[in-house]
Amino acid sequence: MFKQVIIVRKDVGMEKGKLAAQVAHASLGAYKEAGESDRDEWEAEGSKKVVLKVDSLKEIIEIYDKVRKRLPCSLVRDAGKTQVSSGTVTALGIGPCREEDIDKITKHLKLL
Repeated sequence: MFKQVIIVRKDVGMEKGKLAAQVAHASLGAYKEAGESDRDEWEAEGSKKVVLKVDSLKEIIEIYDKVRKRLPCSLVRDAGKTQVSSGTVTALGIGPCREEDIDKITKHLKLL
């Protein structure tokens, strides 16, 4: 089974629309980093996505450091044109890749 996980920082205080846009950026960015066979398998299985939350920059960076050399991922830094300052880390997309590989790192996180 394949899936994609998007992790969002709750401490940034984004409104719903902004948060949705950051999730989309993370999803698409990580998708582009995945191999074609993983993308194809994920799409054939229904493109499962799970959105999780963290409470701090430290938490999201720790997860990013664990996945960045092993799994397709995308760390989103905002452009700073609306609600948050330029360069603010808002979200992290991981996958699509094997569910068990993502779960080893993210299973402790709560749903958004």
